[in-house]
Amino acid sequence: MKKFRSFARGGIHPPGNKGYTSDKPIRNAPLPATAVVPFSQHIGAPSKPLVAPGDHVEEAQMIGEPAGFISASVHSPIPGVVKEITSIYLPSGMKTEAAVIELDGEFSRLGKTHEDRDWVSMENTEILEILKNHGVVGQGGATFPSHVKFSVPKGRTCEVFLVNAAECEPYLSADHRVMLENTEDIIEGIRIIRKLLSPKRVIIGIEANKPDAIEVLKAAGEPEGIEIMPLKVKYPQGAEKNLIEATIGREVPSGKLPIEVGVINANVGTLVSVCEALRDDKPVIERVVTISGGAIAHPANIRVRVGSSIRDLIEECGGLTEEPAKFISGGPMMGFTFSNLDSPVIKGTSGILALTDKEVKHFAPTACLSCGRCIESCPMGLSPTTIFKNIEHERLDEATAYGLDDCVLCGSCAYACPAHIPLVSAFKAARGRKRRLSVRNKG
Repeated sequence: MKKFRSFARGGIHPPGNKGYTSDKPIRNAPLPATAVVPFSQHIGAPSKPLVAPGDHVEEAQMIGEPAGFISASVHSPIPGVVKEITSIYLPSGMKTEAAVIELDGEFSRLGKTHEDRDWVSMENTEILEILKNHGVVGQGGATFPSHVKFSVPKGRTCEVFLVNAAECEPYLSADHRVMLENTEDIIEGIRIIRKLLSPKRVIIGIEANKPDAIEVLKAAGEPEGIEIMPLKVKYPQGAEKNLIEATIGREVPSGKLPIEVGVINANVGTLVSVCEALRDDKPVIERVVTISGGAIAHPANIRVRVGSSIRDLIEECGGLTEEPAKFISGGPMMGFTFSNLDSPVIKGTSGILALTDKEVKHFAPTACLSCGRCIESCPMGLSPTTIFKNIEHERLDEATAYGLDDCVLCGSCAYACPAHIPLVSAFKAARGRKRRLSVRNKG
């Protein structure tokens, strides 16, 4: 039996449950009659609104411009009229302004052919500006603005451009389908980033449970000098620091970014957006989302316009077969539980799950058993129970000293805990408290 690479410490093997959708080709969702487009769909400063109620907007028109160095532009996914600028809460709990756009007018791109743009002759600064103006952000979960990520800091060199094709979260298969159906777009995106970074190596790290995707990527990528690296099926193989360790054996120091070890990475969906921005002059107005879970009548992978309501997407998949025990935006390990089905899809929405009672653990937490399973499962080599106890006693400085900020919030510890202690929820809350205290102290 072939031995596949992986990260050294911890990790778990939750049920994959990808069979719901892994063989379902991507299909287009109906276009929304009303789009609710948040101005904060990325890490960093929300974009600055460029429209007001009553304005008519075209499809793909910029409606929010970057409001700082780490920020991203936002575009209208449909032609229409801005009905209002309102405040909404995203499934993550973040409050943001959003433009409510009512469909009106003709689509400028839909069903029409466009000439490929010659990006090869562009200067790197021009390419980065296009990524900025087209709102390209990371689609693997972090939503970091791509024009910032692909700007190599002065004095640094990118030795390895690492493509994250792991998709290790249970249920999710959107990236898998993108790899099969948009292979050439991914390769073109790699060519563009290779021009920007001039890396010595380009590696695609992909879990070995996607043999069909491995095959098509090898056929398309190996002639380009791209290394396709199958990895052991182990969660969280796709977490940035764990993927770096698994593929090239380097450990990112605490509190540092991957460029410290010569690596810049990107998700496969992000590379498709990079390709579309440079080749097709298309901003990020849609993405592929997995709609799955035991309560969904017909699970699917659908290409959906940003701003579409989650309720409409569930209806597009046949609705619910029973009342779900939990709705999750993203994957079950690192996603966000939510209840408002009128919430919109954003650039970082990888999946919408409606899970049944059988799929969700319902246990009341008990006292810590000091069994050590959380430590064994932690891929970062931390002691989650020690961090948790310090948080419980309001000792945030001590919790930080034990690695609170190094936690990748993967949920492995909570999954492994026989006492069902809400470890990750406590870590998220503590980090939020630290951010609020930091802002208050600066003010």
